[in-house]
Amino acid sequence: MNLPFRIAKRYFFSHNKRSFISIIALIAMIGVGVGTMAMVVVLSVFNGMEDLNRQIFKTFDADMKITPREGRRFVLPDAALQKIKSTDGVAYITEVIEDNALARYRDNQMVVRLKGVDSTFEQRGQLDTAMTEGILKLQGENGTPFAVVADGVRSSLLISMNDPLAAIELWYPRNDRRTLSLNSPDAFNQAIVRPGGTFFIESRYDDFVIAPLATVASLLQYGKQRTSLEIQLRPGSDPEEVQDKLRNVLGKSFVIENRDEQNADLLRAIRVEKLFVTVTLAFIIMVAAINIFFSLSMLAIEKKDDVRMLFALGATTSLVRRIFLSVGGIVALSGAILGLVLGVGICWIQQKYGLVSMGMVSSMVDAYPIKLVWSDVGVTALIIILITVAVSYIPARRASHGVDTSRLG
Repeated sequence: MNLPFRIAKRYFFSHNKRSFISIIALIAMIGVGVGTMAMVVVLSVFNGMEDLNRQIFKTFDADMKITPREGRRFVLPDAALQKIKSTDGVAYITEVIEDNALARYRDNQMVVRLKGVDSTFEQRGQLDTAMTEGILKLQGENGTPFAVVADGVRSSLLISMNDPLAAIELWYPRNDRRTLSLNSPDAFNQAIVRPGGTFFIESRYDDFVIAPLATVASLLQYGKQRTSLEIQLRPGSDPEEVQDKLRNVLGKSFVIENRDEQNADLLRAIRVEKLFVTVTLAFIIMVAAINIFFSLSMLAIEKKDDVRMLFALGATTSLVRRIFLSVGGIVALSGAILGLVLGVGICWIQQKYGLVSMGMVSSMVDAYPIKLVWSDVGVTALIIILITVAVSYIPARRASHGVDTSRLG
């Protein structure tokens, strides 16, 4: 153990009585510990929320989505479609048409996001875990088109899955420009679908109606045009590798996005919010660590005779400075270790037992999601080190310089 640390340890631990300086140091230690604990827990909550959103995306969004770089619609030649199907790692290709439409059920109506998909959508099995009523069925045995509706649509339209006589009417404006009045029923195309099932993921998907591709293409007058292609990968495939292969096949006319890129705005918002919270908590820790500044300043005054004796024994200014820096480090390190232990412990308890509930009955998870990432713990430790050096250096420098000057005088 080096000399500066041994002397600093003695200053910190060997108080014969509880002095005002030690009380300030204790307050600083507790403040750093609470701030450290809060930072570890809050950053872990943000990591958990990010993972939760990825689970939600996985329930509805495809592994990859192909959209045109310009415009909303495109027609993909059969040769290009075959090349995509033959790409290593591609399991399913779902042709998609998506647009807003008016849905009516008995006396109720609302604007919905109508999504037309082909038969591969059922084979993907993504919505199986999100179905709350009925089954994922888009085509009846006799060719009757069925629709799977979000829970928000079911609640707004008061749809009953047990009523075989009631159907969902889908309305969409015709492309015929000669139609002058939208008040006329002839100004709209209509399609009839039977409600087959209800799914619930979260509120952002609550206005979706999923119907057969042929029915939606006829209603919207899209013909062979599509708004996107959804790619489901084989298990164990490398998404980045498949993405690069698809870019080589389709060229620059199409945008190929993985699941994170499809939801980039939401994930970016979470990360920006996490950054601001980190900065805010760092300032809180700095405010708590200012007590280290005051305690070291008063300690330097109290130990002036001791420091003068050290100089008489041949101590250098650097050694005295390191003594006071070590005292500040001990205070901050004690608080940081306490905070890290409590923070990691709270995260572990929440992960295992889920004591803190999200308070939402219809949520996919009951408790707040927590994910402890050790890099966040490292960042927290680095912030504490920087703050400790910043608040300890000035009083340590003043103590050593002031005493050294008086000695020389």
